[in-house]
Amino acid sequence: MRLTDQELLKHFYTDHNNEWLGPLLERYTLLLYGVSLKYLKNPEEARDAVQQIFLKAITELHKYEVSYFSSWLYMIAKNHCLMILRNRRRGIPVDLITEPVTDTEDPDPLKNESLLKDLEDALQHLSPEQKICIRLFYLQKKSYQSIATETGFNLLQVKSYIQNGKRNLRLLLEKKLDKMKE
Repeated sequence: MRLTDQELLKHFYTDHNNEWLGPLLERYTLLLYGVSLKYLKNPEEARDAVQQIFLKAITELHKYEVSYFSSWLYMIAKNHCLMILRNRRRGIPVDLITEPVTDTEDPDPLKNESLLKDLEDALQHLSPEQKICIRLFYLQKKSYQSIATETGFNLLQVKSYIQNGKRNLRLLLEKKLDKMKE
């Protein structure tokens, strides 16, 4: 008897035994390879990416409870490949990519606290729909589907609210930075 994704995840979250993840990840190997190949256009890099995505997925599953595994795994794969492409443009070799690269490391915690306050202020200027979808997606790490279920919005609305909310946040923060430079 083949267990469903939900059943395997339930067992994993009960005892945190990685053996439950083996069959789950094995089911999605071809999907991950296809996504990686689509973005990276190189079979060898795509195979390497699949292994890195597996490791990231295992690590993240120990931190967060995932409800919709296939869509969550797809997003992990897509984001991983986009990160590789971004870093490729910056001239960073693929084998050195393990964590997202930041342009500058600022050890000043007050500056980070100020940025968080600015972000919180900017969130207040979003529409209620954008605000709730942004919070659920980025802060609570929920999938599009779980956000749709929780809010009553359809999937297209959720995607739109997140995309437009993210764009509006960026514009609001850029506007604030421009004022500070004056």
